[in-house]
Amino acid sequence: MKGYGGLRAESAGRPGTGRADRDDPAEPPGPVLEVTDLHVTFGAGAGAVRAVRGVSYAVRPGEVLGVVGESGSGKSVTSLAVMGLLPPHARVTGSVRLHGREILGADEKTLSAVRGGTISMVFQDPLSALTPVYRVGDQIAEAVRIHRRVSRRDAARRAVELLDLVGIPDAARRARAFPHEFSGGMRQRVMIAMAIANDPDVILCDEPTTALDVTVQAQVLEVLRRARRETGAAIVLITHDLGVVAGSADRVMVMYAGRPVEAGTVDDVYLRPRMPYTAGLLAAVPRLDAAERPVPIEGTPPSPAALPPGCPFEPRCPLAVPACAAAEPALEPVGSPGHLAACIRAEEIEAAGGAPLAARPPGALPAEAGAEAAAGVLPAGAGVPARTGGAFGGRAPEEPGGRAAPPPRRDREVVLAVDDLVRYYPLTKGTLLRRRIGTVRAVDGVSFDVRERETLALVGESGCGKTTTLMEILRLAGPQHGTVTVLGRDTAALGARDRMAIRRDLQVVFQDPMASLDPRMTVYDIVAEPLRTHGIRRPGPRVRELLRLVGLEPGHAARHPQDFSGGQRQRVGIARALALEPRLVVLDEPVSALDVSIRAGVLDLLTDLKARLGLSYLFVAHDLAVVRHLADRVAVMYLGVIAEIGRVERVYAAPLHPYTRALLSAVPVPDPGVERSRGHVLLEGDLPSPADPPSGCRFRTRCPLFRMLGGSERARCVDERPPLRMLGDDHAASCHFAERSGAV
Repeated sequence: MKGYGGLRAESAGRPGTGRADRDDPAEPPGPVLEVTDLHVTFGAGAGAVRAVRGVSYAVRPGEVLGVVGESGSGKSVTSLAVMGLLPPHARVTGSVRLHGREILGADEKTLSAVRGGTISMVFQDPLSALTPVYRVGDQIAEAVRIHRRVSRRDAARRAVELLDLVGIPDAARRARAFPHEFSGGMRQRVMIAMAIANDPDVILCDEPTTALDVTVQAQVLEVLRRARRETGAAIVLITHDLGVVAGSADRVMVMYAGRPVEAGTVDDVYLRPRMPYTAGLLAAVPRLDAAERPVPIEGTPPSPAALPPGCPFEPRCPLAVPACAAAEPALEPVGSPGHLAACIRAEEIEAAGGAPLAARPPGALPAEAGAEAAAGVLPAGAGVPARTGGAFGGRAPEEPGGRAAPPPRRDREVVLAVDDLVRYYPLTKGTLLRRRIGTVRAVDGVSFDVRERETLALVGESGCGKTTTLMEILRLAGPQHGTVTVLGRDTAALGARDRMAIRRDLQVVFQDPMASLDPRMTVYDIVAEPLRTHGIRRPGPRVRELLRLVGLEPGHAARHPQDFSGGQRQRVGIARALALEPRLVVLDEPVSALDVSIRAGVLDLLTDLKARLGLSYLFVAHDLAVVRHLADRVAVMYLGVIAEIGRVERVYAAPLHPYTRALLSAVPVPDPGVERSRGHVLLEGDLPSPADPPSGCRFRTRCPLFRMLGGSERARCVDERPPLRMLGDDHAASCHFAERSGAV
């Protein structure tokens, strides 16, 4: 920290930054960054794409502004325009003032002087942002030397100090490593170190936690908080994760169709939303602390090249009235000072006590307090919109259609049984003469089963063995060790004809629908392909039935995958998986790449299909909030073994393994009050290599409980691998001291 303090002292009085003495409490500091009426347009004429339309905001020193919205809302384009990083063909108008100095339209020399110095950016994909052929320390040192007159040695020393500040272990050694030698979370921390290298006044963070494990996300957010404390910089946090904003931001701006539709303090926007779109986003978020199913927003965002007349949200809004289509509403004050919303019914919503979520006839806002609860109105002060049926087309959490609950688990047939599954890979070195230098223990003794009409979720950090386990099952072949039994058949004893027959009952939905669907084929051919493969010559009626089943129009069957949105493409993948009426469906991260509103719709669909068709799911995921709403049982994996397994409600309410507790504590909740008051268990370091797992308990190197144990107890964790033992009804954990996990 000492070296970093030198950076602060060195830059505190540098000219042109506007950092005069701001310690006078009588006069609050002025904005460090002011964006006014920013417009960004690509193309010209009738085909022009208006990506950003009139964005205005200001941030003060030390303040965090969260910018949220669905994909295509203009969040990232806005930040690139502020940084002057858009391509030359983009037409940008408006004003961007940094400490009162206009930088929009400035020449490259002027922008280069402030980029990385006064204002910096953390990009979404750190691997693409870092140069792969230069060492990490050299890249950070270069960022320092561009803006500071320091020697190479001093810049290298400062690079190590910055790596240490953002939590990179053994910083001096890791500074000599290349970007590909770092994990995703460590690369993101390197990007943050580079962003704060010159003590900037503003840091723009563009989706800094996207695609990161929940534990790594918590570490990155903590690094950003530390950087904010150390530098006093203003932070603009662009994200689609409303939970991250709830716990990190002071103010929030909600964007839709290229413009802000609501803005204010995080408490005002989250607890008293005045724009139906904001309320819909909050209702669509799967919550770790609530049993209600997330509620999707019907429809998809409009194309920036073909915006509807009037309010862009009007085609999807359950409160729309004819006047909404006449003119686009301005962003105007509502409620408390600083709270703005772009909705002509904002005053009615405010008078009703909150944003109504239930789909009602136009104009049907409740007039009396007694009607508010019946209508599903969000009461003032509530944490998130009440999702009690019908809201934005959602359903109550009971069995759909009034179907009876399935019989007890012990009375249902086992459709998948995995016993002591092992999968090792050789670790080799050399090109012509390859030699084995080690073994990657990807899966090391995993056992579980899935019953009829049941969903089992496999969760854990990247590299824990989830996908390898899934692929071993889908191979329908004999594993290296252990057994896999699918629908009563041992896969080691299957012939080619048997595998073909079982594949009718075992289907898969992949993570990336665009990559798993052939872009050259129409939707009709994609869904009909498995039917034709298994001898059904006239699949037309079945294809139309399947498309209706997953909520797509049969008339769109002639279209190609690229003509659909991400959520619609995932529905096509689900229709294909259901074509042969399977009994077991493997779901490989089916909603991880989707916007929150689209994700809620796909989760709703999967839940209903399970009840309607009697399906069983094996669900691989890293989002524990999603698992909370889709799975019946959960198996938490760590470094190739199962750390804890049991019913979701038991595991989430009273986790027995310290790793499970850390995972659950790291999941953000989209409620500012709840998120600020929650305790968080931050895991130190990254996942060890499966090629060299720790002896004994594999979690001990990161375990907060291990650090609290005495000498003899620690020795047991080091020397003895803990078995997966039952500690309650359908609840097991592999921890020697699981009974003490509540002390962590």
